Amino acid sequence: MYALQETIRPSADLRNHYNEISRQCREENEAVIITVNGRGDTVSLAYEEYKRMKSRIELLEILAEAEDDVRNGRVAPISETFDDLRKLLQEG
Repeated sequence: MYALQETIRPSADLRNHYNEISRQCREENEAVIITVNGRGDTVSLAYEEYKRMKSRIELLEILAEAEDDVRNGRVAPISETFDDLRKLLQEG
């Protein structure tokens, strides 16, 4: 299981301590939740962490679609699937 550490900081810290928040995100692999008037407003992440998170979400969406296909009978034998792939590759 993957657990991203989180820290909560007021929006003034973003303005006054940007370098510290940036380092915290990058080096400590933390998500920094920025609050406005005591309520969550935005989240700051290291760019690499954002890319990893986005990739995981995209994979989960693909898996959910595949699960829905199986549940609704939209499946084909593997040999048929590979035959279709071979044809596509030969055409391209």
